[in-house]
Amino acid sequence: MRNFSRIIRIRQVRRQSGASSVRFSSTKSNARPSFSLPSSPSTSYRAVTHPEDASAVTPHVQTLLDRANKYILPVYARPPFFLTHGKGSAVWDSQWRKYLDFSAGIAVNALGHGDAGVAEVLATESKKLMHTSNAFHHVWGGKLAELLVTLTQKEGGLGWNVGSHSQSDNSQGAKVFFSNSGTEANEGALKVARMVGKHRWAAKTGKAWDDPSCDKYEIVCFEQAFHGRSLGSLSVTTNPKYQKPFAPLLPGVKVGHFNVTEELDQLVTEKTCAVILEPIQGEGGIHEADPEWLRALRKKCDEVGAVLIFDEIQCGLYRTGSLWAHSTLPVECHPDVVTMAKPLGNGYPIGAVLLRDSVAEPMTAGTHGTTFGGSPLACAVGYHVLSRLSNPGFVANVAETSGYLRARLSQLPKWFPSLLQPEVRGRGFILGLGFKNAAHPAKIVSLARERGVLILTAGKDAVRLVPSLTVGREEVDQAVDVIESCLGLLADS
Repeated sequence: MRNFSRIIRIRQVRRQSGASSVRFSSTKSNARPSFSLPSSPSTSYRAVTHPEDASAVTPHVQTLLDRANKYILPVYARPPFFLTHGKGSAVWDSQWRKYLDFSAGIAVNALGHGDAGVAEVLATESKKLMHTSNAFHHVWGGKLAELLVTLTQKEGGLGWNVGSHSQSDNSQGAKVFFSNSGTEANEGALKVARMVGKHRWAAKTGKAWDDPSCDKYEIVCFEQAFHGRSLGSLSVTTNPKYQKPFAPLLPGVKVGHFNVTEELDQLVTEKTCAVILEPIQGEGGIHEADPEWLRALRKKCDEVGAVLIFDEIQCGLYRTGSLWAHSTLPVECHPDVVTMAKPLGNGYPIGAVLLRDSVAEPMTAGTHGTTFGGSPLACAVGYHVLSRLSNPGFVANVAETSGYLRARLSQLPKWFPSLLQPEVRGRGFILGLGFKNAAHPAKIVSLARERGVLILTAGKDAVRLVPSLTVGREEVDQAVDVIESCLGLLADS
């Protein structure tokens, strides 16, 4: 296969306006590049350029809306326009209005829209072999699984320090299970943990693993979590808005408070088979796990024989600037299992569970499966995407541009103290602005969209920015200028 890695040229785009200067550290050397930041908030985007009121809906768009409303289950609240195509960080609607996309399909399109490399893999491989089921081997599954494991060993995560494991050393390892989505990856991880819990209970009690008296089945999750909408993952997604209509859910689920160490002894017990969390909560508001809390949680899981699962579906695969959000943490903070999905296929459906060999051991033929998961086409796309995301030049560009985005956002609480909480949340390209009024995030999202920028809400009080990892500095400037203009409008109202 041709090598799809490419040299990433870092664009040095210096914004001309503004007088203040901010410095940030390079992740590749001791050099400290500088950039200029504006000295006051932008007011350039106060006027609506992409109206959404009824008078702006053309007859053609109304026809499309009527058809969608007639035939599609109405579980989504969507604005009244239709996206038709995209390129890089831009998308266009059916009226040829251009939007700057800082939502990236909810943190999916890591390589942006309309990527030529992804399109080439899809076109080439779909002509060869699209689907086999998992009754047969195909070459792409092993290649992608190997890349996931060896990158983790090299770059840190799942118990390996950065660069601590030689690829020729087979003394320890990890396994991969492929799924179609993030919620399926979490379902698979929870199933594995239930199986491991039974086997560990059997080893401790001397009874058979399938003895009805086994009580090691409890699952611990945390407030503000989001792990999916299928029944198992919904059971550990602690939002009453999502859960209440579908109760009763899985039994044996306990909910703790994120970053609260004092309650771990009562929360995680001998009955616990699994603990699941996001190292950076995405949907819940961009809240980052404290390393010392993770260390204490890891220790507690080891004491009781519980499987620790990190859901890195939104924060993993270089969105924070490292392979995993936990890659740079001490191994005493690492999980037994990592789940992933969103960016792995850049929009083509694929998810995966990465688990330590010690956890994978009880999973034998027939204990889990999927018809479509890990298809030849999905794994070929995943291999291409991950090969490019892991390119050192690409990673350096993510670090530099995300540092610039954070610097721009960090000015906003100073300029709008009546609206915003003091600190920017998150890391890399998963960032959040916390608002003092919970009604304001949705308003800012709407105002920004009417000015051609797509952003998201997160939790009860935040706006979320999760752009493509290929975004440029000039696009950062436009997005933040629009947000500043919208904050100014909100402050004046």
